Amino acid sequence: MAASGRLQLSSPLRWLRYVGCCKNRGLVLSGGARETGSEGSGRRLLFTAAPLQSSEDKIKVNFVNRDGEKLKAEGNLGDSLLDVVIENNLDIDGFGACEGTLACSTCHLIFEDDTYKKLDSSTDEEMDMLDLAYGLTDTSRLGCQICLKKWMDGMTVEVPTGISVARQTKDFSSGS
Repeated sequence: MAASGRLQLSSPLRWLRYVGCCKNRGLVLSGGARETGSEGSGRRLLFTAAPLQSSEDKIKVNFVNRDGEKLKAEGNLGDSLLDVVIENNLDIDGFGACEGTLACSTCHLIFEDDTYKKLDSSTDEEMDMLDLAYGLTDTSRLGCQICLKKWMDGMTVEVPTGISVARQTKDFSSGS
């Protein structure tokens, strides 16, 4: 930010896009953005043309939905599994209700043992949210916190069979 408190941009804001917290564990700028500047002068963002993604950068992920349906999707290196679900328009009910802000557990996923052991460690905030997840297992993680890496290509993750979110409705007329 500049001394005036305003962000200095060398091209239109339309190139600025928040894409999750994975790539640098903070605000991620796509479109080839990079930070420049020196201490005291604030930071200036310079934007360049969007980098081209090759097919080698695509990671294939298999989801097993609550009803047993197998969903296939692709994501870019560094994308979170929440990003993959959203970008591929996968029909997973309630998934990512908080948009990856670690304020819910709707992107709860169950990993295969071998895959789970290779994942980066979870944060205390993620563990707090997982405590609220329905169907928690020893290999449960939140999809918004798992970022795609090359070794994950072809992995399978399972969506828990039940959900526990405040948006669920209850039929009060039946007395149950």
